[in-house]
Amino acid sequence: MTRVLVVEDNPQLVRALVINLQARHYGVDAAPDGATALRLAAARQPDVVLLDLGLPDMDGVEVIRALRGWTRAPILVLSARQSSSEKVSALDAGADDYITKPFSMDELLARLRAAVRRTEDVPVAPETSLVETDGFTIDLLAKKVVRGGQDVRLTPTEWHLLEIMVTHPGQLVTQKHLLQEVWGISQRNKSNYLRVYMAQLRRKLENDPSHPRYLITEPGMGYRFEA
Repeated sequence: MTRVLVVEDNPQLVRALVINLQARHYGVDAAPDGATALRLAAARQPDVVLLDLGLPDMDGVEVIRALRGWTRAPILVLSARQSSSEKVSALDAGADDYITKPFSMDELLARLRAAVRRTEDVPVAPETSLVETDGFTIDLLAKKVVRGGQDVRLTPTEWHLLEIMVTHPGQLVTQKHLLQEVWGISQRNKSNYLRVYMAQLRRKLENDPSHPRYLITEPGMGYRFEA
């Protein structure tokens, strides 16, 4: 059973989420504030976190950073904050998706299913399981990246994007394909998500993120991985 942690201080919304999730056979825990969320996350090890940013005791971005210190479970932000800077801040902190309130339950459940799919193991052919570059090594079977002798911590979304690109070395991977594979949709307004996540990957993997050697942008088309 997939376990979901709902972090939200609106009782009516919590009730609606719990009812809808349990009806679809998810296990659900709920926390009304950040401190409770962090305690529950450590105790219950959720597979996915649904997180409001406007919590009574701390900002949701702080919760994201705290969770990212030890877990790669997908974090889906549910927030009434609509500015691009707020979204980028949450994504930069380690969130995997951002859903603006009010939202439809069908959309939320679709995003949740996509997040769960991103964490499922995908069989990788032995000949493509290890990708080595001059700067870093990617073990696709172990889902591990090592740079300079140190493990590189990636969020599930960052990992999924990287995995798609490195399994198509030298090939153009279109924005539409990445959006479809990672988020399950191909909405044009998601292209800003791709820019944010590619920038994060470059900061973590490239020696000079502003002049990438491995993660190349093809303007207006997509991205390419060069080993």
